[in-house]
Amino acid sequence: MNDRENLIEGVIHNVNFITDHDIYLFKEGNHHRLYDKFGAHIMITGKESGAVFALWAPNAENVSVTGDFNEWNKNSHLLKAREDGSGVWEGFIPGIKNGDIYKYHIHSRYSNYKADKGDPFASYWEQPPKTASVVWDLDYEWNDSEWMTNRHKHNSLNAPFSVYEVHPGSWRRTLEDGNKFLAYREMAHYLADYVKEMGFTHVELLPITEHPFYGSWGYQTVGYFAPTSRYGTPQDFMYLVDHLHQNGIGVILDWVPSHFPSDEHGLAFFDGTYLYEHADPKRGFHPEWNSYIFNYSRNEVRAFLISSALFWLDKYHIDAIRVDAVASMLYLDYARKEGEWIPNKYGGREDLDAISFIRDLNKAVYVSHPDVQTIAEESTAWPMVSKPTDIGGLGFGMKWNMGWMHDTLKYFSKDPVYRKSHHGELTFSIWYAFTENFLLPLSHDEVVHGKGSLIGKMPGDEWQRYANLRLLFGYMYGHPGKKLLFMGGEFAQWKEWNHDESLEWHVLQYPFHQGMQKWVKDLNHLYRTESAIYSLDFSADGFEWIDSNDWEHSIISFIRKDKDTDKIILIVCNFTPVPRHNYKVGVLQEGFWREILNSDAEIYGGSGCGNSRGVEASAKPVHGRKHSISLTLPPLSVLFFKNSD
Repeated sequence: MNDRENLIEGVIHNVNFITDHDIYLFKEGNHHRLYDKFGAHIMITGKESGAVFALWAPNAENVSVTGDFNEWNKNSHLLKAREDGSGVWEGFIPGIKNGDIYKYHIHSRYSNYKADKGDPFASYWEQPPKTASVVWDLDYEWNDSEWMTNRHKHNSLNAPFSVYEVHPGSWRRTLEDGNKFLAYREMAHYLADYVKEMGFTHVELLPITEHPFYGSWGYQTVGYFAPTSRYGTPQDFMYLVDHLHQNGIGVILDWVPSHFPSDEHGLAFFDGTYLYEHADPKRGFHPEWNSYIFNYSRNEVRAFLISSALFWLDKYHIDAIRVDAVASMLYLDYARKEGEWIPNKYGGREDLDAISFIRDLNKAVYVSHPDVQTIAEESTAWPMVSKPTDIGGLGFGMKWNMGWMHDTLKYFSKDPVYRKSHHGELTFSIWYAFTENFLLPLSHDEVVHGKGSLIGKMPGDEWQRYANLRLLFGYMYGHPGKKLLFMGGEFAQWKEWNHDESLEWHVLQYPFHQGMQKWVKDLNHLYRTESAIYSLDFSADGFEWIDSNDWEHSIISFIRKDKDTDKIILIVCNFTPVPRHNYKVGVLQEGFWREILNSDAEIYGGSGCGNSRGVEASAKPVHGRKHSISLTLPPLSVLFFKNSD
């Protein structure tokens, strides 16, 4: 039988693109490179070029490919169901070329349901509000070999990790073109230059996976294998990643395996049944986000999601995956009232299928890419989130420290006169700081939905607000844990973040904003050059209180240490607007203690109060130590000291 004899309505069906072994792994949930087999792939079979299509729709009566190539005819190009019961439909269509637009027309065997669906494995989509998939190859010549060879050093848990969180559509806009956001290639140069100058080590992008509603910021995903076409082609996004890498900057992708939107062209009710989601709304529908929850008990769904995560690492050289809303996956009663959720088989609230999926996801990522990280946004006290799976952990590399973030912002929002009564909110985080590999986030979630900007949360007059924010950033950089700051915070943007507008770059003409930006830049450069501040972020061996109990004056002092050297960094914070003179702090070593950063320096917008070059330790015991230094503590300030060689 030749190809023409196997032609049904314009589709050739004997291409054998998907093997029996592929199907076996898919049904087991262990095929983690499904993007190589499913979707649309340009190929040559016999003497004809075209594209092979493959789709999972087990409850379809028939499936056809419809698009601009056949004038959207729903009957001319029918795929054929495999005879192995896998529910996979496939076929080769001659003449398909790169750039052709298509959808799958699915006619369900149930309820006469018919719908035009985008391809779940599409590598490119039409620009929203259009919703079709685009046949697209992913060929690209990468130039980041040096970064890829050495990125294990940059992504190590013992390396500095200072993350600049960015929403691509609102970071910077070209006002001369009518408030138009930057394309990937335009952004590449602006962003790399800025991030490099500011000293951040990584950029974290809010989800760029294709999403129909721009106002979801990417958290309502339909295209799990495609960067949004709003900013350009897949190769344009590759260029952005490539250029950041060439400038020594890692790229973190925000990724959403917890839920997906109800748009008809997406995954919801895909083949006329609840295929990717649970059928029972008590498990399959998210009441807070009005979206569907993945069915983690279905092997094919697990393989789909793990393949998505590995796709970004394999094809786009992404350095870390930040997994959104992990708590919503772990708990069956998340955001639900009594009677609105179904207990697990043991009567508990833990989602056993999701837990198993998360562990399999992390194992698959680290087996394939041991030089990357997975990072959990997990807001509860679930144990061992960032511990290995073989000792019962979930297997993430790091976890966002939401407790630190909430407690710290609550503390800073109070008038300093009341802070002494809330001293414990400041010091409590150290009690659990080393139970997980924590990343300290001041993220987009804290500057939206009426929460205002970071500078807007700070109390006091204008000078005190900026001093408070400089103190907050300095305290964060001194505190154990990796760092994350959402765009605009680094120069104290006043307006709450708006995804439809550019950041307020114009405020940098004013001294207070210039000073804040300079402060964050200097914090980053200190953080990256002093290993004592980052090398033992996840070990109690790298931290020691000098004094955590001076609640009366709202002052704390502590040191950060490096296991490979006797160099230490002393950090002293004064959380009141009252300067303190001759304030004694116990130190571990005699000699000269150099003041290496002072948030009250005039170059940052401060009053210029401080300790000049530094201070000499004297043999006067304080805080249980044999030596001490006598300091001038500026108002609302953080000081960093380094002991002499």
